[in-house]
Amino acid sequence: MKLFITGSLGQVGRALMQDAAQRGYDCVGFDLPELDVTDAGALAEALGRERPDWVFHCAAATKVDSCESEVEWARTLNGEAPGYVANACKSVGAGLVHFSTDFIFDGAKGSHYVEDDLPRPLSVYGSSKLLGEERVATAGLERWYILRTQWVYGPIGRNFPAAILARAESGQPLKVVDDQIGQPTYAPHLAAMGLDLIATEAPSGIYHSANVGEMSWHDFACSVLQSSGYGEIEVARCSSEELAQAAARPKYSVLDTSKLSAALGQELPSVQDGLRDFFAAKAAADTGE
Repeated sequence: MKLFITGSLGQVGRALMQDAAQRGYDCVGFDLPELDVTDAGALAEALGRERPDWVFHCAAATKVDSCESEVEWARTLNGEAPGYVANACKSVGAGLVHFSTDFIFDGAKGSHYVEDDLPRPLSVYGSSKLLGEERVATAGLERWYILRTQWVYGPIGRNFPAAILARAESGQPLKVVDDQIGQPTYAPHLAAMGLDLIATEAPSGIYHSANVGEMSWHDFACSVLQSSGYGEIEVARCSSEELAQAAARPKYSVLDTSKLSAALGQELPSVQDGLRDFFAAKAAADTGE
């Protein structure tokens, strides 16, 4: 099987490249400047040349607050580009796995979101990602999956645990929001969910894909510190309103992952499993293993 991965230098893209190679798949990855996914012609040429069986579309504008001031950029990259990818997939008969977000919801439901809950994005980022979902779902592909996820972090690169550890190591004070609840999702686990899904006969559609469990950002920060020997460090609490971020965030956007679990015939890894594997990977990297 041959896979084509966009955004291959990001956290999910890197995890997919590594996992796919371990499974023995032929895998090609592309990122800027080699491939601009907002260039429909370049996408069509690249897929026509590579002829993959599946495309994993990871490339996206993920700086949520920046999207508020760069609306057209967000709409093009998150909203229109997935349609370009889908059309290119259709032309070569490839299946598509597209990654989306909990930010398509407003967080007001008060319980876990299922796949057919009505989207109500609060931000430009959320609206742009919802448009991307619509472009993929209406492209007429034979096989396609939209994987909605949230709070993704990986063993390398910039992410929330890395930022918390950096501040702890430098002795900087920590203040973290405590009124946003979600599911920290470990990128290699998310990659495995996607790769496992394409090996099934699960029907095309939307699947919520995240580590199982829930916690606030404050809880997440404390868990990171506790797991890394910094448990004595105090983490101050603050509200979303105090942060005054440009983009509104959903307060409670936990995703119900039972549909994906049933499709895969297995339990999904927990939030705690993600943290455990994150620190195991970090320790292995630190020791050169």
